[in-house]
Amino acid sequence: MQDIKESILLKFLCYILIPIMIFVLAISIIDVSITSQYGEMEGPEEYVETEEFGREYLLTLIYNVRDIRRDKSRMQIDTESETASETYETASEPIEESPYDNYSEIEDESYEYPVYYEVINYNNTMVSQYIHYIIIDKENGNMFTNIRSNNYPEEINKLKSEKTNWSYQDGNITTNIDSINQESTKYMTSSTYSTDNFEGYEVYSNIDPNTLNYSNSLYVQQTVYNMFKGHENLPTYLIPLSAISIIIMIVYLIWATGHEKGKEGIQLNSIDKISYEIISIVIMFVIGMMMSFAIASVESQIPQKILMSVFLLCYLIGYACLAVWVSTTIRRLKAKQFIRSFLTYKVCRWIKVTIKKIFRKVTDKENANRKITIMYWGFVVISIILACTMWSGIGLLVLIAFWVWAYYKLLQYNKKVQKINEALRNIYEGNPNVKLNEEELEGTLKIMAKYINDIAGGFTNAIEQSLKSERLKTELITNVSHDIKTPLTSIINYVDLLKKEDINNAQIEQYIAVLDKKSQRLKKLIEDLVEASKVSSGNVKLNMEVINLKELLNQTIGEFEDKLEKKNLKIEMDLPNENVLIKADNRYLYRVIENVFSNISKYALEGSRVYIKLEKQKEEVYLEFKNISKDKLNISAEELMQRFVRGDKSRYTEGSGLGLSIAESLTELQGGKFKIDIDGDLFKVVIKWKSEQ
Repeated sequence: MQDIKESILLKFLCYILIPIMIFVLAISIIDVSITSQYGEMEGPEEYVETEEFGREYLLTLIYNVRDIRRDKSRMQIDTESETASETYETASEPIEESPYDNYSEIEDESYEYPVYYEVINYNNTMVSQYIHYIIIDKENGNMFTNIRSNNYPEEINKLKSEKTNWSYQDGNITTNIDSINQESTKYMTSSTYSTDNFEGYEVYSNIDPNTLNYSNSLYVQQTVYNMFKGHENLPTYLIPLSAISIIIMIVYLIWATGHEKGKEGIQLNSIDKISYEIISIVIMFVIGMMMSFAIASVESQIPQKILMSVFLLCYLIGYACLAVWVSTTIRRLKAKQFIRSFLTYKVCRWIKVTIKKIFRKVTDKENANRKITIMYWGFVVISIILACTMWSGIGLLVLIAFWVWAYYKLLQYNKKVQKINEALRNIYEGNPNVKLNEEELEGTLKIMAKYINDIAGGFTNAIEQSLKSERLKTELITNVSHDIKTPLTSIINYVDLLKKEDINNAQIEQYIAVLDKKSQRLKKLIEDLVEASKVSSGNVKLNMEVINLKELLNQTIGEFEDKLEKKNLKIEMDLPNENVLIKADNRYLYRVIENVFSNISKYALEGSRVYIKLEKQKEEVYLEFKNISKDKLNISAEELMQRFVRGDKSRYTEGSGLGLSIAESLTELQGGKFKIDIDGDLFKVVIKWKSEQ
């Protein structure tokens, strides 16, 4: 059962078979209806003998006489009005209009009275366009016709002699159409078909049955008749069979719609997401257009061979639209999304949510929008009330005074907001000494002031604790370093003494060399530690002066030349011809560059190149160092800038791990920027200063 419910092929076949079975059912019902009404209708001659044709024929002539009678009555009223107006006025002659709406007067010498030719036919019944007629008003002799002729008396005789004619004269009907002869019309009890409508007129008409072959309504009826000719009992069996098949397929589609293979629950598609009213209006509009087009095609004179194609196209488009509408309705109902898919529901829900939000804003005392909402709408209501009294001078003065008062209150409120904004700006700029008077404020502003005071107080405490911690840390490092320096100095001195002794034991000499190396390293570590502590705490006195960076760079390179040559490192210089001046402390600036060169001499790949570039860009000076690292740089630039960290993650290589951190801190203290970039094994240092040129 589950496979049947989720079968796409079975659903597709049902959607294809339903319109076919509906078409068969409709044709069968039409055939039964036509057969019961017309019997065996071989062609136009048999159709002319039907009661339906006779009624439409008679109705067409009655409508024409009614139109003529209506226009005639209107002309009489207009004539009486003009006569009355001429009695009391001396106006100019009125402009003459066409006396009959559907006719225009033509010149004809064969008839002594005016002849009017039909130019507009609003009586668009099935056979109206095929009837030839002449109508004579017995009161004034006017003739009304849709026949062009040079001899209308002869045309009257010709109409009366035609094979299929109908005439009315002095209450007598002359015709060879049995359905509307003198006797048959007596049984047409409706006033619509009564021959009393022709009172005061003579009517002569005829119709050629062969022209009805171009009547699409007759063509449809003949087509249906011919389809079932010789199978008179077939529609009787097809009606129940097709009806049962349609019901079974519709029930299956209702049951299976929304289920897809491999998915649980009802599945909605993109069409189901469109508002139900919109899709319903669009589909009903398309179906209505198709129905109107099909009905219009029946009465039009389009070729009969394409008429059924037009019917079929309209039918399929209408069915497709209806199928989409029904299927989306079923899916929405089964997914319990029918009501929610209405645009009206969404609008009502939005209104409900909006009203709730406004209500919460008005009732929540801590909500900043509460006071604004109350004040705004209060201002609107009071302004409207006062505006209604502006007819008096006092009302106008009160309204102006109220506006001035409202503007004053807004300024006062904005002043309080500015105080809060100023306090936040001070905290943002690092000034925690902020204290707002909470008693001067009210509502949300008072709550904001309380929060700001608490933040400022907590920020102050945090700064004090941080400064205290930094101070204690610096003091600890200084004290510990001092305590370590004293025994370390003794160790270094005794090592120097041992180095001067004449010791013949090679192993002891090796031990002394290790002690000397490690003690010197420990001394350097302590010195770097103390310097890093001073730099990080800002406890450094700077002597800022204008320095030639190009000259200082050449000097430092000269001092490190031996170390670089020892590692077989080749320096590639890119220096400008002119001097490059910056403002810095000469001693500490040298320490920055020295630390960078020291790092290069320790960790650069032996036998590689070191690139140094100095340039001035706009108002800044750029000093760039690039080298290839001998070890894999498995660390980020941010981590490498931290204290006691080296790129090889080893604690057994030379260096304290403080050089780059000290260089960065010293650079920033002097107003510069120190940045490291790592790209694979490429190590790059970029130092920036403001140019003094």
